[in-house]
Amino acid sequence: MPRYKLTIEYDGRPFVGWQRQANGLSVQEAVETAILRLTGSAASIQAAGRTDAGVHARGQVAHVDLARDWRPDKLRDALNAHLRLFPVAIVQAEQANERFEARFSARQRHYLYRILNRRAPPVHERGFVWHVARKLDASAMHAAAQGLIGKHDFTTFRAAECQANSPVRTLDVLDVSRDGEMIEIRASALSFLHHQVRSIVGSLEHVGSGKWSAAELRAALDARDRARCGAVAPAAGLFLMRVDY
Repeated sequence: MPRYKLTIEYDGRPFVGWQRQANGLSVQEAVETAILRLTGSAASIQAAGRTDAGVHARGQVAHVDLARDWRPDKLRDALNAHLRLFPVAIVQAEQANERFEARFSARQRHYLYRILNRRAPPVHERGFVWHVARKLDASAMHAAAQGLIGKHDFTTFRAAECQANSPVRTLDVLDVSRDGEMIEIRASALSFLHHQVRSIVGSLEHVGSGKWSAAELRAALDARDRARCGAVAPAAGLFLMRVDY
């Protein structure tokens, strides 16, 4: 059976997350339903990451095995025709080696978190940013963030329900920058723990507002205690941007 690599973009707001769940429509279910309607056969797709409810993607990657060969551009367009009622698009379809796996072949995942930092609430960006009205110091946030780079036990920034075997992860990039009213936080690693990025962002907000110092952020990491984490940032501002292979 030929294997296809799909690059997928979606607005996470209407979905319960990437993974199929009993309590509502997932992105996985929407794409698998489109495949069923196109091919007449059920197929399970495997993704590079299981984004949570409300989290968006500009470069999610999944693979699927189909019963027949498809020209990749035809497959992309046909699936998008069946997805037209949902805020999901197959950006690219490629034929892949049978050993390719969207999750286990990945070498790095890249996330972006966006904070709209102004007094007025968002209108056009609503649902795609975290609105923080109090002034944040993005430079202080960036400087403090560098203390989280590298290999650490990230228990403090890990959801209680995280199913990973180990809390140890290597964070390769954690950059904070400001462009006008928008603060962008970019994080890159081979893999992330459940809620790791949003937990870190919530704690960085404490630094930006002056509630915490850089030393206090590092102390929270070293405590390896979930109770030391700042408030978890909302899902709306988080995007899975790209997966490297």
